[in-house]
Amino acid sequence: MAKHVAVLMGGWSAERDVSLRSGAACARALESQGFKVTPVDVDRNISAVLADLKPDVAFNALHGRVGEDGTIQGVLETLRIPYTHSGVLASALAMQKDVAKTVLAAAGVPVAPGKTVHHKDAGRGHIMTPPYVIKPVNEGSSVGVYIVKQGDNHPPTDLLADDWPHGEMVLVERYVAGLELTCAVLDDKPLAVIEIKPVSETFYGYDAKYAKGGSIHILPAKIKPKIYHRVQELTLDAHRALGCRGVSRTDFRYDDSSAGGDELVVLEVNTQPGMTETSLVPELAADAGYSFGELVKWMVDDATCDR
Repeated sequence: MAKHVAVLMGGWSAERDVSLRSGAACARALESQGFKVTPVDVDRNISAVLADLKPDVAFNALHGRVGEDGTIQGVLETLRIPYTHSGVLASALAMQKDVAKTVLAAAGVPVAPGKTVHHKDAGRGHIMTPPYVIKPVNEGSSVGVYIVKQGDNHPPTDLLADDWPHGEMVLVERYVAGLELTCAVLDDKPLAVIEIKPVSETFYGYDAKYAKGGSIHILPAKIKPKIYHRVQELTLDAHRALGCRGVSRTDFRYDDSSAGGDELVVLEVNTQPGMTETSLVPELAADAGYSFGELVKWMVDDATCDR
């Protein structure tokens, strides 16, 4: 009898639409691999839905809060349904960017200096000398991210809104100029390194991530061999430091300018990387010899509780 896989998607985070696209792509691929697949658009009654459905495995295609922050992982642990990706603690750590930075720095992984402040404090005046970046402490997909450029007289006034939708606290970090790089871990091994060049944005924002043609991916990244290997080493170090499982992806900034001193910093670790047609992990897996179907099959075969 074919293994029954519930593909969890949608949810109610700011990344709902992306999750629906990831989930639909994964569901199609899993069906092509011979699994019995039930797509589940996650609502607040998900515990009852899964208890009734009784799948053999939950494929987590959720992004953002609830799906990526340890919440759904806790539900799945309680129901004892084996699931993909990272467990409760690693998911919660990676999603809380300021706490993740503390853990990464303690493990020797370089991160950009910064501080955590209330969003209104970040909107009232410069927290640090520009250029710097303001980002929510627990959103993904570059939702709510601002770059305050050198010469800007004031940070974005959006941050002063009483109905600011991305949580009370934001992370303010020194802006690191240069290249956007990313690398993934699969089966506890680092994959290749991609350089990402946004086409119309100044950084790898939401549209650059998910709109077709929004960014150019250079695979393998054309950087110095020692930096290339260092990115792979740090990707695995970050994955292990946070206790990630299955597939994760780590994003970097690399200052390749003559004045930059080859500075390389980790921006964040993604425990639920996108699985859409423009996503990076399927591209990296294909470079390593995995078709999309083989990738999602590996993830299902890897699924467990107590992750």
